Amino acid sequence: MGHPSPSRKGVITAIYYLGTCEWIYRGISYLFLSHAASDFFGRRYAALTGIFTVAVGNAFECGATGDGAYAMMIVGRIISGIGVGMLSTSVPLYQSEVAPAGKRGKYVVLNHVGFVAGLAAGFWVGYGVTFWSATEHDIYVSWRFSLAVILIPCFIFGVGLPFLPETPRWLIEHDYHDKARKALYWLREGSFSEEQIDAELTHITENVEAHRSQGTSWTVLFTDRNLFNRLWRASLLQFMSQMVDYLPTLFEKLGLSTRVTLMAGGIESTLKIGMTVIEMFLIDRLGRRVTLTAGCVAMGLGMMINGILGQIYPENTNSAADVVCIVFIFIYALGYSMGFGPAAWVYGSEIFPTSVRARGLNFSASGGAIGSIIVAQVWPVGIDAIGSNIYFFFMAVNFVCIPIIILFYPETKGRPLEDMDSLFNKTVVGVVEGEVDENTEPVLLPKNVSNASRS
Repeated sequence: MGHPSPSRKGVITAIYYLGTCEWIYRGISYLFLSHAASDFFGRRYAALTGIFTVAVGNAFECGATGDGAYAMMIVGRIISGIGVGMLSTSVPLYQSEVAPAGKRGKYVVLNHVGFVAGLAAGFWVGYGVTFWSATEHDIYVSWRFSLAVILIPCFIFGVGLPFLPETPRWLIEHDYHDKARKALYWLREGSFSEEQIDAELTHITENVEAHRSQGTSWTVLFTDRNLFNRLWRASLLQFMSQMVDYLPTLFEKLGLSTRVTLMAGGIESTLKIGMTVIEMFLIDRLGRRVTLTAGCVAMGLGMMINGILGQIYPENTNSAADVVCIVFIFIYALGYSMGFGPAAWVYGSEIFPTSVRARGLNFSASGGAIGSIIVAQVWPVGIDAIGSNIYFFFMAVNFVCIPIIILFYPETKGRPLEDMDSLFNKTVVGVVEGEVDENTEPVLLPKNVSNASRS
């Protein structure tokens, strides 16, 4: 790339995730491309479209060379960002719609397990490539190789998707009732009886028909009070989940080299895989609210310790304090993996009815984009202007999130997707009625089945 300046490096990084242009193309992806593809082509083929888009963007990035290298890299990052926007919503949609009610959280958290595993792989590939610099030719090839590795999971995912069934809820929404029955039997056979599967299909069909009368325009999310109450909750949750810091920047501020920073990032991300797997088994047992608040406590404490040590030992004058800072940065990241990281997507993917689920999740994901933009501006400016005091800002953000979650977010664990209407209609601020036990499978019974039939 011809040793780009720090500002150009910043643009290359920000254009994918954050920065001023992110809202434009990521917003286009979330609001206009992702939900359109998910609604019209199905959850699977929306993900397949996203994979193809990421691969095209990756080709631009790997091929960046000559006088137009910088422009090619920017174009590639934008295209890849659009693809990721489509993937990051269509995959949780699929998982939430095919999972049984009592295990839905576990299966949607699998999406975040994959995310942190990919993140860890990225750090370790980057770390390994730092050793691949023997000749000028090696330097020219090595970073392109580190980007091209992305095509391996793209290929595996793209080849496997067509062999999965479409979600029964999407099929019923589009009047493919026979295909919906076959898909649901494929998903449930061996775990539930034929009567239970038929009852679940009936329940799904009744819910889809009920919401058709409300219309399927995206405006219903704003005009229907019940749906708007879900939309602002999901959007706020995504916004809060993005009010986080930057691990590499934190480590660099502790005086670590690029190579050690990447290694530390790889260790941190690898640990997060284990914590996210633990979250898989906790989220359906403890519930969404407990894991979210516990994560906020861990993250808040991590930021508080870093802020205090920064005041006691300014300018990294104590190596032991630096080690403690690194430990609590890890604790912060692990708290995120057991809280906002997966739970924000679980909650947003399960609270909307089928007819507007893709739109609702995409609108709420845009709330996360706003949070990313704010953090992108606050963190680098704050760390330079007020130093370690910026940790106290993020500590406060995490602690403020706790009462918000407790007061405004009803528990959804164990509830069928079709029962979210009654949950949000009955919800009083701070009070949730009729929480469902995780071991029940209410989704398997239509509303008119008696207790005797249940027995």
